Amino acid sequence: MKCPYCNADDTKVIDSRPADENTSIRRRRQCETCGKRFTTYEKLETMPLMIIKKDNTREPYNRAKIEAGIVTSCHKRPVSSAQIRGLIDEIENEIFSFEEKEIPSSVIGEKVMQKLKLVDEVAYVRFASVYREFKDVNTFVEEIGKLLKNGGK
Repeated sequence: MKCPYCNADDTKVIDSRPADENTSIRRRRQCETCGKRFTTYEKLETMPLMIIKKDNTREPYNRAKIEAGIVTSCHKRPVSSAQIRGLIDEIENEIFSFEEKEIPSSVIGEKVMQKLKLVDEVAYVRFASVYREFKDVNTFVEEIGKLLKNGGK
């Protein structure tokens, strides 16, 4: 494993422990060259998953896309990076448990909205406004009305 600080190839594992409910291994490493420490995670490689986009094109699943959408939605909200990682892990566990080779992007979008609604309603409305392509202010008002009517759930 290359050191993220000095790019040296010579690093050693100084601690390993289970992480994410035993679905991955967290390894603490130390660079033999510069002495700095960093953490890596090892996960089971799962079958390749293709995402079916709205226009019926397909692309490989990319965790970073979900993360970018959630991080943007949670900007300046009281949602920690640990909560965001947890949300993404939950979403991944659910979509990979389908054991399908292809999943519509709409399934992932709906799962993101379900999880965000429980964590932060403002982040949920932000994500929904982009995902559902809100056309005007009235659409925002309708969505907020639904949240208020259902007590935020």
